[in-house]
Amino acid sequence: MTDLAIETAGLTKTYGDLRAVDGIDLAISRGGVHGFLGPNGAGKTTAIRMLATLIRPDAGHARVLGHDIVHDADEVRSLVGLTGQFASVDEDLSGMENLRLIARLYGYRGAAAVRRANELLEAFSLADAAGKQVKNYSGGMRRRIDIAASIIVSPELLFLDEPTTGLDPRARNEVWDIIRALVDYGTTVMLTTQYLDEADQLADRISVIDTGRIIAEGSATELKASVGAGSLHVRVMHRDDRDAAHEVLVRELGVDVIREPDPQALSASVEDRARATRALGALEGAGIDVAQFSLGQPSLDEVFLALTGHPAEEAPSSQEEAA
Repeated sequence: MTDLAIETAGLTKTYGDLRAVDGIDLAISRGGVHGFLGPNGAGKTTAIRMLATLIRPDAGHARVLGHDIVHDADEVRSLVGLTGQFASVDEDLSGMENLRLIARLYGYRGAAAVRRANELLEAFSLADAAGKQVKNYSGGMRRRIDIAASIIVSPELLFLDEPTTGLDPRARNEVWDIIRALVDYGTTVMLTTQYLDEADQLADRISVIDTGRIIAEGSATELKASVGAGSLHVRVMHRDDRDAAHEVLVRELGVDVIREPDPQALSASVEDRARATRALGALEGAGIDVAQFSLGQPSLDEVFLALTGHPAEEAPSSQEEAA
């Protein structure tokens, strides 16, 4: 048995003149969570759809759990699960009815289908809502029932395509806990996301994709270190002091200092920690009160900006929205 869950070489998908996926090479080990990080339109969903055998590649090849995605598509489908960006369960059915129906489609007999549905409803904290129509579920509950439907038969590999899009922070944390539990159970997870904090929280390794190409790969720590600079974040006590603090930091650091959306916050990339310490002292000397400061590795947001030249939430206009 191969140690790789996913292996691709030159995997490509085009739509007319658009190369939605442009020759990606991946080697993803079994176990844990592999993050597929990029903005809307970067090619994440198209890549997942090829690996899950929903669409055929135009060039290159790929193996999932040792099986070719074109020639052994049935074998691949029998081993993987997929949860897409939008709920795929029937909203007019209850949670129990959805899970029991899918269990029957997978070959469970009557009592066994009910038993499996009850197990998943309990595991996903949905037992109290088992009889409610899914259309009356909250966003977080809908994502939980959708993921539960994906693991009626526990897959060796689960594709999660932006599973927390549109969820509030509490619901996102609930989905994150489910993903961690799946990994503990032994499932390999490939997670596509445009949220950098999600990749930072969950992924053992991350592939950064932009305009259909893999532009960087590594752990979150390795990607942060690749930028080659630390990051200084300062929040002044009084917003009226920010302009003065900006002048002091530019003078002391000798680099561009960014005015953050927070009207009291400033940030800058720094190579020399001693210089950053002196800059903080200069703020105190200028009578500028500092509410908070931090000095450490750059965030994944800063890494993405350094790698691509644009923020993670900014989608290139030429890319198809569904890619």
